[in-house]
Amino acid sequence: MEKIIEFGEYEETKQEINRTFYEFVDIGGEINPEDWIICYYYVESSQGQSPKHIGAAIAAEGSIGTWTHVTTETKRVWRFAGRVIDVRGNFVLVAFPIELFEPGNIPQLFSVVAGNLFGLKAIKNVKLLDIRLPKKYIGSFKGPRFGLNGIRKIVGTTKKRRPHVGTIIKPKVGLTPKNTAKIGYEVGLGGIDHIKDDETLTNQGKICPVEDRLVYMMEALDKVKSETGKQVLYTVNVTHNTTKMIERAEKLIEVGANAVMMDVITSGFSALKELRENIRVPIHVHRCMHAAFTRNPLHGISMNVLSKLVRLAGGDQFHIGTAVGKMHGELAEVKASQAVTESKKTKGIKYNKIPKITKYLTQKQRIFEQNFYNIKPVLAISSGGLHPGLVPEIIKNFGVDVGIQFGGGIHGHPLGSRAGTIAARQAVDACMKKISLNNYAKKHKELKIALKHWGCFRPRA
Repeated sequence: MEKIIEFGEYEETKQEINRTFYEFVDIGGEINPEDWIICYYYVESSQGQSPKHIGAAIAAEGSIGTWTHVTTETKRVWRFAGRVIDVRGNFVLVAFPIELFEPGNIPQLFSVVAGNLFGLKAIKNVKLLDIRLPKKYIGSFKGPRFGLNGIRKIVGTTKKRRPHVGTIIKPKVGLTPKNTAKIGYEVGLGGIDHIKDDETLTNQGKICPVEDRLVYMMEALDKVKSETGKQVLYTVNVTHNTTKMIERAEKLIEVGANAVMMDVITSGFSALKELRENIRVPIHVHRCMHAAFTRNPLHGISMNVLSKLVRLAGGDQFHIGTAVGKMHGELAEVKASQAVTESKKTKGIKYNKIPKITKYLTQKQRIFEQNFYNIKPVLAISSGGLHPGLVPEIIKNFGVDVGIQFGGGIHGHPLGSRAGTIAARQAVDACMKKISLNNYAKKHKELKIALKHWGCFRPRA
C-alpha cells in the first residue's frame, strides 16, 4: 500500500481513503484576515486521526471538498478552499474564504462553519468556540436599532448608569390578561425598568390572548408613568414563524406595544433579522433551547458565537446567563458572551498576516479579537434564578451595563411583587453606593425581608 501522508499516529493510504486532506492544510501560510472568516474549533477524532486531519476534514467539508477526488474539480475551485491555519493540541483554526459567504445570510454562514461537519463519522467531538468576522461581512448587517444606549435612553438611565432591573411575569403561563397587568402595575410602582413575558407564553387564546394581555398591560404602565413619571418597557412575546411573527409584532405595536420579545433559537437568526428590519421598537431576545448545543464543553457551538450573531441580526437585549443562578453557564463563558454582546472591540486571539493561537489555548473561553465597527452594543441580560442576595456578585462579574432580571426573586417576596421589586432596586442601590446588603437592609425593610427569605442561596433548579 502506498503511504500518502501521516498525521500523528494515523496513516492514510489510497486503499483507505481517496481524498488526501493535506491539500487543505496551510500552516504558516500568509492570509489577510479581512478576506477570510476564521473559525476556532475544539476537535476529537473517533477513528484515531490527528486534530490536523480533523481540521482539514472540516475545511474540506465546509468548502470545496468531499470524501474522494472528483473529475469535475478545476484549478479555479481551489481559490475557494478552506484551510487549516494553526493547530495546538486539540484546538484548530480553520479559515474559509469570504467569497463562500453570502452577505447578511446567517443561516448560510452556519451551513459552512457548523453544518455537515457535526455529522462526520471521523469526528467524535467538535465544538465551534468562536468565529472571527471581517469588516466586509459585518457591514452586511444593520445590528440593533436601539442597543444598550438606546434602551438606557428610553428607561432614563443614561446619566446615572446602573444595572437595569427587570422581571419576568410569574407564573409564566396560566394568568389572565387582567392578572398579568395587575402584576405589571405593582412592579411598575416598585421601580421596575423592564417587564417581559416568559419564553413559553405567546398567544395561547384560552389562557391569555396576546392582544388583550398587551392592552391591559400598557394601560397599567401608562398609569404607572402618570403616577411616577417612569417609563417601563414591556416586551410582549411575538414568537412564531417569521411571517406571522412580523404580522403580530406590527399589529401589537399599532395597539401600543413599546417593545417585543422573541425566542431566537427556536425561531431562527433570519427571523430576528427580518423582525428588526420591519419594526421600530426594541427587541428583547430570549435564548431558550441554546443549551442543546452550548452546554457540552466538548461538542456543539459556544454561547459567545450565538451572542455575536444575535448582535449582527439586530437584537437590542440578549440573555447571556448568570453563572450564579439556576441555569448552567460557567463564569468565563458568560463573560465571553457579554464581551461580544457589548464591546466595541473584544480582546483575545489576535490576527496579523500569520495567525497564531499558542498561548491562548489553555485558557477558558478565549475569544477572537473582534471589531464590531458601527454595530451598536446590545444590553446583556442576566437572568435565571436570581434574587436580591445575588445582586452583588452579578454586578461584580458584569459591571453596571447589564440587565438583572428576576422572576421568582421578585414575585416570591413574602410581601408581594411590589415589595420584591423594591428589594431588588435596593440591592442595586446598595452596590452602587458600595454598601453591603446587610448594612443597607438595616434601614430598608423590603431588602431585609428578602435577605432573610433567600439569603445568598444559589438555586439549582
